[in-house]
Amino acid sequence: MLLVKKTPLHQNHLDLGAKMGEFAGYDMPLYYDEGVMAEHLWTRSSAGLFDVSHMGQAMIKGADARAFVEKLTPSDYSKTPVGRSKYTVLMNPEGGMVDDTIVTRAEDDGFHFVLNAGCKDKDIAWIKSHLPEGLEFKIYDDYALIALQGPKAEAVMRDALGIDLADMPYMSLKTIGDNEMFVTRLGYTGEDGFELSVKNEEMPALWDKLMAHDAVKPVGLAARDSLRLEMGYPLYGHDIDDTTSPIEADISWIMGKHKNNKTFIGAERVLAEIENGASRVRVGVKLTGRGVAREGAEIRNDADEKIGVLTSGGHSPSLKESIGQGYIDPRFAKSGTELLVNVRGRNIEAVVAPMPFVPASTKSMKAKKAA
Repeated sequence: MLLVKKTPLHQNHLDLGAKMGEFAGYDMPLYYDEGVMAEHLWTRSSAGLFDVSHMGQAMIKGADARAFVEKLTPSDYSKTPVGRSKYTVLMNPEGGMVDDTIVTRAEDDGFHFVLNAGCKDKDIAWIKSHLPEGLEFKIYDDYALIALQGPKAEAVMRDALGIDLADMPYMSLKTIGDNEMFVTRLGYTGEDGFELSVKNEEMPALWDKLMAHDAVKPVGLAARDSLRLEMGYPLYGHDIDDTTSPIEADISWIMGKHKNNKTFIGAERVLAEIENGASRVRVGVKLTGRGVAREGAEIRNDADEKIGVLTSGGHSPSLKESIGQGYIDPRFAKSGTELLVNVRGRNIEAVVAPMPFVPASTKSMKAKKAA
């Protein structure tokens, strides 16, 4: 029998009365006493606090670190300054994705990775199997990670911790104190917010400091999923996997405007799809008929012919509508195209909808210039 792992905040969640459940081998909070809907809406209006310590943190360092990261991912880091982060993917030789990840250029020759919880062991093994001599690959098992997300997150950081981050741009890193806390301004909710990384033993006290603020409530994994779905963000293992290319997933922007990186693992397929198009494409789907569609539901055209499948779906607490995302024949991918989504044998009217479904509220990626 496998033992379920616990994050350093496990007791904090129990003390808050969280409904716990297994996720990626960890006992994690699914939701708290107010429920998923309330947690979702609180994050959109105030500040939600998430335990994401089950995710992996790692660093690649050395003189050829940039070249190696550009082999692992299709992104270009030649002009990425120290302290800036990028959403990208680890690629396999078939042009599919090993995982999606956030990579931060923490030093000139040092790149920090945040790896998905369910994939981190696989990711670490994949990176190690390609690691050239002379590069250091360090796993930060002794660090925990939380996310503070919502329009009041910046004020909470100032009030609760005495840290003024008003000038900190989106997708950037700041070190607080003598390497005591690492703060990135990003998240997976579409709201302004921060991810905070500190030593495991220091995390419970940090959590409690933030929780003491009137604007903060704890949020579990269920609301984290509905928040990301409203933003049209893909979930690995569902919306993207080891067979999906970045072109099919409609995230070719991770390669940059000029797509300068052409030597990454799996480049042959990806570059061919840029030139010739992919056989399927990820789109947003909004149900116009009554009902809720979930992962696995068939997507059909107005002639009732199967043209794809839903990979994520559910109720949008913000819109009070049923939304989803999935892969369809590119011929039907134009926004506004009428569709049918088959749920347990019943066709529900739907339409191709632009993503995000809810406008993002993240800060500018441009640093403020001094007056």
